[in-house]
Amino acid sequence: MIITRLRRIGLLLFSLLVGFIGFFQMFARAAGRFPGDYAALLVVTAALFIALWVLLEIFQPYGSQAILPSIVILSSLGITLITRIDLRNARIGQPTRVGFTQLIWLCLALVLCGLLVVLLRDYRLLRRFSYVSMVVGLVLLLSPMLPGIGREIGGARIWIGVGSHTLQPGEFAKLFLAFFFAAYLFDHRDQLAVGGKKFLGMRMPRIKDFGPIIIVWLISLAVLVIQHDLGTSLMYFAMFVSMLYVATGRTSWIAIGSVFFVIGAVAASMIFAHVGARVDAWLHPFSDAEFGKAFGGSGQLVRGIFGLAAGGLTGTGLGQGRPWITPLANSDFIYTSVGEELGLSGLLVVLALYLVIVASGMITAMKIKDGFGKLLASGLVFTMAFQVFTVVGGITLVIPLTGLTMPYMAAGGSSLVANCILAVLLIIISNAANKPAPEVSSDTFKYEALAVLRQQETSKRSGQDDSDSGSGSDDQESHGRHAGPTDQDEETDLPATGRIPVRQVRGGGQ
Repeated sequence: MIITRLRRIGLLLFSLLVGFIGFFQMFARAAGRFPGDYAALLVVTAALFIALWVLLEIFQPYGSQAILPSIVILSSLGITLITRIDLRNARIGQPTRVGFTQLIWLCLALVLCGLLVVLLRDYRLLRRFSYVSMVVGLVLLLSPMLPGIGREIGGARIWIGVGSHTLQPGEFAKLFLAFFFAAYLFDHRDQLAVGGKKFLGMRMPRIKDFGPIIIVWLISLAVLVIQHDLGTSLMYFAMFVSMLYVATGRTSWIAIGSVFFVIGAVAASMIFAHVGARVDAWLHPFSDAEFGKAFGGSGQLVRGIFGLAAGGLTGTGLGQGRPWITPLANSDFIYTSVGEELGLSGLLVVLALYLVIVASGMITAMKIKDGFGKLLASGLVFTMAFQVFTVVGGITLVIPLTGLTMPYMAAGGSSLVANCILAVLLIIISNAANKPAPEVSSDTFKYEALAVLRQQETSKRSGQDDSDSGSGSDDQESHGRHAGPTDQDEETDLPATGRIPVRQVRGGGQ
């Protein structure tokens, strides 16, 4: 166990060292010095990561330890590139402190994760509050529509704010809705798994079981209509369909979900102008008409593609690129910033780190025997995988842009905190999945098993004696009183060693 812990802390310290080297190189090339405020905050962040690791070793010793180092490298790289853009803005007279703010959000996320590790010893407690989670999730999802606190940024009304501070409650809503979906599907999985008629070789569900998927589909469309947020609506629907497939094991639900997805996407592109503009920019990114549009064109997308091309295989180096040419290079298009300064090799490393987190969650979902934990782990990890796929696919012209951000890397405190909590939940569930089974070959277990057999035999013989005593004669009773010790009297006294005689064990088995 000591060797395992040394290996785990070594992996964490190595990831922290990689993050510090990245900051040092970026500041040395872009600013020529290492600011003291950043150095102090980086030390605090590293200490909080180590403290979180200690808490995980104490309260969740069997949890997956590959997730935390991956988060360290991803968040360090993201904040490094965000700070790189801040330094350039300061040189042109437009100073920003997004990177420093992101570090503060990361510290807050680590504190909240530590509290979650201490307080949530058993994830199954979340199942008791399934409908409470549903209410909280819907309230958070719809809170940006409240007058006074709701904010519309970039055409989407998904923010709440006070003064200059904003928060995206939808990032936290996905966690609470995942809790509710997992509990609901776990309770109704038998009904949803019942098949109806066959169609195209697949066993289709019954008509009356279509209710849940239609309700979630309508909620997703409502989010798109009311908040103009395509990415969030797709994420909620995809999360529910994936958990529905895990709960029932029927591929027909995937086919039905895909049909509903296509219908909603086509309808949204025809009804909503901003969705149609994203589709046009995806289909014709290099046309003069799309590139020259002031709003909703392909200018941002094309600049991001050229940024990826400028990086080549190994990139320009941290602090030596020009990622700010692409709009929103520190949030929606931070993946292009990675490609420009670290090249294709850096992009593959980033995808590999996400793959480590996703694979750890999938392995946890396959290993754990609890149905609620299986659904919750698969839902959380698929949400992250879907988010990464939509961002990377949108930037590389595989799919239209959705407006989602890269977990742990893109600027945004609410996204960072929510995804850190998601990762810690995966670690907590993996602790239950990896916990070794109780030892069944010990002497204590054998003694308890034999004691149960003896108790069953004694109760059986007592019932037989009671039935015989009603029909037995007085002579038989007198003979029994003066006779020597019976077999039952012998078995009542256990040997001093605590072991049960072999003859008794055989009797218990008869």
